[in-house]
Amino acid sequence: MLTGASVSASTQDWPQWRGPNRDGAVPSAQTVPAWPERLKQGWKTGVGEGHSSPLVSGGKVIQFARQADREVTVSLDLASGRKLWEQSYAAPYEMNPAAASHGKGPKSTPLLSGGKLYTFGISGILSCHDAASGKLVWRYESGSHWKTASPTFGVATSPIAVGSDVVLHVGTDKDGALTAFDAATGKVRWQWKGEGPAYSSPVLLQSTLVTFSAERFLGINATNGTVEWEVPFTTPYTQNSVTPFVIGDVVVYGGLTHPMTAARVVGKQLQKLWENKDAGMYMSSPVMAAGLLHGLSNRNKGQFISVDPKSGKTVWTSDGRQGDNAALIAQGDTVFALTTDSELHVLRASAKGLEPLRKYTVANSPTWAHPVILGNRVVVKDKDSLALWTA
Repeated sequence: MLTGASVSASTQDWPQWRGPNRDGAVPSAQTVPAWPERLKQGWKTGVGEGHSSPLVSGGKVIQFARQADREVTVSLDLASGRKLWEQSYAAPYEMNPAAASHGKGPKSTPLLSGGKLYTFGISGILSCHDAASGKLVWRYESGSHWKTASPTFGVATSPIAVGSDVVLHVGTDKDGALTAFDAATGKVRWQWKGEGPAYSSPVLLQSTLVTFSAERFLGINATNGTVEWEVPFTTPYTQNSVTPFVIGDVVVYGGLTHPMTAARVVGKQLQKLWENKDAGMYMSSPVMAAGLLHGLSNRNKGQFISVDPKSGKTVWTSDGRQGDNAALIAQGDTVFALTTDSELHVLRASAKGLEPLRKYTVANSPTWAHPVILGNRVVVKDKDSLALWTA
């Protein structure tokens, strides 16, 4: 069986998009007994713009960001915020006017695996660095291989480690390939060239990569890149952006104008188990806590929702107008939701849904990136800075 979706990590590590298991779950169930009225800011430092989430490993925090026309990767000491190393390269980019308010990225969250760091820039530049020193190991530039280097709204998909490979979808809307790169050398192992990339990120279900392309929901054999199953999946403006969620042998998926749906793979087909039209998802991906799925529905201008994963029934909903997007993290029976307006919600999960406990303002600019929860510490990336907060 292939491994890699769950990257080996200590309880203080956050090595990739949505954490060690790519499901938004903190590996340790240890939670803070009572969150205080206010958080204390330990340090804050400018790192550059972008939506890329910070990574944490071995007492270090790594951030991928943009400074002017360069994409920059910086490694900092977690305790003090002191810079350990920095690497950058030229990456001029013009964002599509429809998404200009989101900035020029990067949007993809890097991957830490096997002592290497893999970053994927908004214009399709994939880089492998030595994580300890920052030294460049290899680089793949999509612009040298495709008619255009990135989809309409820029690269957003985040790389995944599968065995000795790093897998991600390269190319543009109509012309691209889900590609497995040799993690050590960057050599292409296999490609599925059926379609251009989406803005979501792949997950692993046993030996199958579950992923979106621009207009399909797919199961791809992680060994050779062949299609195991597929269903049409189109959204307005071709913007599939929600990461699938795996529960045992069941996958939960959704998107703008599509209900949250659960299905089981049977042979070469997806067998639908249920769908919930109340739980539409736009950009926010769900988490699991206290036996329920929790997410931000795009209904009612942003509404937190809890769903029974077995029946698909809605158990609880919050008031509306919670925001355009929320980055959700689960730790034990606590759910953290960082909305785009810099509000960190701390909620207690139970069989009845979510109970609001605290709400903190953790920045004075938009917060699109996922936070990192480390016991009583929270790492937050805002528009152009990175900060450590402590309960």
